[in-house]
Amino acid sequence: MMFGLAHIKRFAGKAAAVLLPVALSLAAWSTAQAVDLGKAAIPRTIIYPGQPISADQIEVVAVTNPNLIEGYARSAEEVDGMVTTRTLLPGRTIMISSLRKPFTVRRGDKTLLVFDNGMLRITASGVPLGDGNIGDVVQVRNADSGAIISGTVLADGTILVAQK
Repeated sequence: MMFGLAHIKRFAGKAAAVLLPVALSLAAWSTAQAVDLGKAAIPRTIIYPGQPISADQIEVVAVTNPNLIEGYARSAEEVDGMVTTRTLLPGRTIMISSLRKPFTVRRGDKTLLVFDNGMLRITASGVPLGDGNIGDVVQVRNADSGAIISGTVLADGTILVAQK
């Protein structure tokens, strides 16, 4: 079968008539998808591990990459006050898994030990042997006796010692 110039022109006209609406609908679809991708919080400067994040270090931008992996922070409020566990680079999304709450008690700081048994309440000074957040069980050295005991971290930074 032989294709002449007339056949090619006729085929090109039909292909354009079919492909043009498809191309226009794809362009409209991709534009609509870019609008629906939402926002992402990104750092303005390098934030190093262990450094607390403040809202002025964060910029919220529109997401343009439809292949972006889920699990990133979408607002500055999500990351404000959190501590990073890895280096955050400017222009990159902040993964929620790379953030943690700041420790309530830190290793080596002085804290108050509390033993509460109804009518009896005993307090003592202690030094945590590890970092801990609210609800964590940490080991503490009693500053007076040197004994090592375990207790639960409370919201005010005291450690509640349980009876054995």
